[in-house]
Amino acid sequence: MFVLGNFVDAIAWVINSLLMIMFWLIVVRALISWVNPDPYNPIVQFLMHVTEPILEPIRRLLPHMGIDISPFIACIIIRAFQIFLIPTLQDLASRLI
Repeated sequence: MFVLGNFVDAIAWVINSLLMIMFWLIVVRALISWVNPDPYNPIVQFLMHVTEPILEPIRRLLPHMGIDISPFIACIIIRAFQIFLIPTLQDLASRLI
């Protein structure tokens, strides 16, 4: 069973890494949006393509306000997943080892 435990632990690490990367991409996109970036810049286009699938559904659920708080909500959701899902998977892995 230790192989399955190590596999679950590795999955937890990968998910945590992906969530952390997505968190920082959303933060960078929010910060860049304050300075009116060039939409043809490859870095800006990359940030838009990567973060838009997460931010768009949140925007649809929120009422239209003068400020876009969807990056803030997305960061809270990502952090909640990190607090709940990662320790749960790590605990499961430790029980399987």
